[in-house]
Amino acid sequence: MAVQHATRTLGEHLQVWRKLRQLTALEVADRAGVSRSTVVKLENGGGGSLENLLRVARALGVLDELVTAADPYRSDVGRLRAEQALPERVRRPRPATGPRTADLPAATPGP
Repeated sequence: MAVQHATRTLGEHLQVWRKLRQLTALEVADRAGVSRSTVVKLENGGGGSLENLLRVARALGVLDELVTAADPYRSDVGRLRAEQALPERVRRPRPATGPRTADLPAATPGP
């Protein structure tokens, strides 16, 4: 699913939740602490900050479901690797690009 399509679909879902709760965009905005235009922009798939998305989801009562949907341990991969210790950080090996400075012979003083 492309990001733009997902943004539009998530916006449509927020709008349906708002209507199911019989709330206006202004009421959701007031509860979320954002502007009405932010709510409309999110509903129309226009994007917005993650924080504003989560504020609107909380105002609609679906924040927990949204957070749970992103839980990696609810996926097949996450469940398969649940017993493995997660690394502190993930690093890719550096590509080999010529000799390192430490591998070069020391410079000799000129005459």
